[in-house]
Amino acid sequence: MNKSNKRQNLAGQIYLHYRVTAGKNFRLKQFPPDQTMGLRPKDKPVIKEELVAGIQQLAELQERLYAQDRWAVAAHSFKQLDAAGKDSTIKHVMSGINPQGCQVFSF
Repeated sequence: MNKSNKRQNLAGQIYLHYRVTAGKNFRLKQFPPDQTMGLRPKDKPVIKEELVAGIQQLAELQERLYAQDRWAVAAHSFKQLDAAGKDSTIKHVMSGINPQGCQVFSF
């Protein structure tokens, strides 16, 4: 299995695990805050590699969507207490996105 397939498998597992499908039945307390999906500190280099690849993929997908001018992606941020790391997390994840192709709304 090559790196790309491994990356898709890891991202897919995480995505499926945290995807909200139950609607009204979803309860955040079902997910322990210390849950790591089996990843350990020794996996940090792999995780960093995954983040870089994911950022590149977001940038490519944004270019395609922007060029088509037909579809959009709604990215919902998360709610946490102040000083919980929201800003830095969003900064890392969205670092590959071109701000000219984004609209931000507060709610």
